[in-house]
Amino acid sequence: MVEWTVRELADRAGISPRTLRHYHQIGLLAPDRIGANGYRYYGPTAVARLQRILLLREAGLSLTAIKAVLAGEADHGVEVEALEAHLLRLRRDQDALARRIAAVEHTVAMRREGRQPRMDMMLEGFNDRYEDEVTQRWGRDVFEQSNRWWHTKSIDQQRQFQADAEALLARWGELHAHGIAPTDTAAQDHAAVHAAWFAQIPGTPAHDGDTAKTRAMLHGIANLYATNPAFHPAFGSAEAATFAAHALHHYTDANHPE
Repeated sequence: MVEWTVRELADRAGISPRTLRHYHQIGLLAPDRIGANGYRYYGPTAVARLQRILLLREAGLSLTAIKAVLAGEADHGVEVEALEAHLLRLRRDQDALARRIAAVEHTVAMRREGRQPRMDMMLEGFNDRYEDEVTQRWGRDVFEQSNRWWHTKSIDQQRQFQADAEALLARWGELHAHGIAPTDTAAQDHAAVHAAWFAQIPGTPAHDGDTAKTRAMLHGIANLYATNPAFHPAFGSAEAATFAAHALHHYTDANHPE
């Protein structure tokens, strides 16, 4: 069986020997064995654990948090599931990086030819800030379809879409300020407008006409508005966002029954 010393493993992992020794001291990464000469030797088991440590460290976890995560992955099946999830994230990052590379290549090629690069192409891969949120909640296909649809728009069309979205959310704040109830006609009319707004986006259940999934999506969006502080300023306040959530829940239950 191949084994590496501290120096050999450190060189291959791109970290310092001191870091490896520290990991051993705090119980995070033990060598597979310690020789009679006092040297630490690392085999496949230790290297696999180090790989996981480096992945988690790259994700921003502290050493204490990493130790807790690895303790929970002592079961082989749990470890494999965790690695598969991380692999999926890496592939997504790879896809995003590939889009950015293509965007820069496009810009370079156009500049070399003395031509103006396409504005939408230059930003490909840079503005997908909701990718993780959409993918986790509704699946990769939904993100890919909506992302392609978004990038076929001109800059002016993208700006108009964003302005429409901002106005859609701001209107909830206005309705809330008037003191109406989530079940009132005005609130329910706007909930219908809000639901129809989603239907224009390819990949969403509303666009595809899937009633059951549309119900789940609208309830999920409503919960997101109420619980995610990042959305609250667009509504004007957390209370207005919660008001919108209640109205959307009521509209969904009335128009998309189980």
